[in-house]
Amino acid sequence: MNESPGPVRGGEDRPVPPGIDLNTPSIARVYDYMLGGKDHYESDRRAATSIMDALPEAPLMARDNRQFLRRAVRYLVADAGIRQIIDIGSGLPTAGNVHEIAHEVDPDVRVVYVDNDPIVLAHGRALLATNPNTTVITADLRRSDSIFNDATTREFVDLSKPFAVLTASILQHLADHEGPEGVATTLKGWLPSGGYLLSANFLSGDDPRAPEIERAFLEGGLGTGRFRTREEQLRYFDGLELVDPGLVHANDWRPDERTPTHSPAHRLYAGGVARKP
Repeated sequence: MNESPGPVRGGEDRPVPPGIDLNTPSIARVYDYMLGGKDHYESDRRAATSIMDALPEAPLMARDNRQFLRRAVRYLVADAGIRQIIDIGSGLPTAGNVHEIAHEVDPDVRVVYVDNDPIVLAHGRALLATNPNTTVITADLRRSDSIFNDATTREFVDLSKPFAVLTASILQHLADHEGPEGVATTLKGWLPSGGYLLSANFLSGDDPRAPEIERAFLEGGLGTGRFRTREEQLRYFDGLELVDPGLVHANDWRPDERTPTHSPAHRLYAGGVARKP
């Protein structure tokens, strides 16, 4: 089952925000292309095409992640009672953003979007200009102080009260030498008791295509995208209490009527949510 990644036409006909390098593919823009968006450039489409040559269903994997994120955010707000969310590596705005999902349950939930791509800041500010409970900042996952000590974050989130940190499709883009497990440990250190960590990433070991697809990510222009085993990813949650059903294939995490019943990318992606005691 193949689906078109969306329009070939990208953002070349619009003004380029300051700081945007059109010659280097961006994680946020590659995913935007795969999700059918229009904020991408030729370098992003080349990188995406290289990935889809190895896995034609790559856009489905991106959409499976969005569906997992939708269900998990709804759980965090409706069931766990979370009213503050920090979405790290949020990417470009798409339909069904985190704040839209959260605000379906409670319009007073506060959401801080975080990304290190300046195009996300530019588009996010425009999108959220009239939403008093949602904002966007530019910061780097590898420097947690740049996120949690940011004045805007502190304005929107009371770090002494329970909040959720979302890391969907972002730890997978850290190389081994950047220490994703250590990054997760640092993020957990910021959580108060009753806070939650969400993590979802490429999965190795359950689908024989994973090594080939990983090579496409690493060598096809994007330069990042590690597939890690379930055991490796479970370490991200050390010290936390995993919410049932634990760390599982993304489509197996509390599926609902909108969850795909069959996806060719089913065994290539895992996700979980955990609570800090």
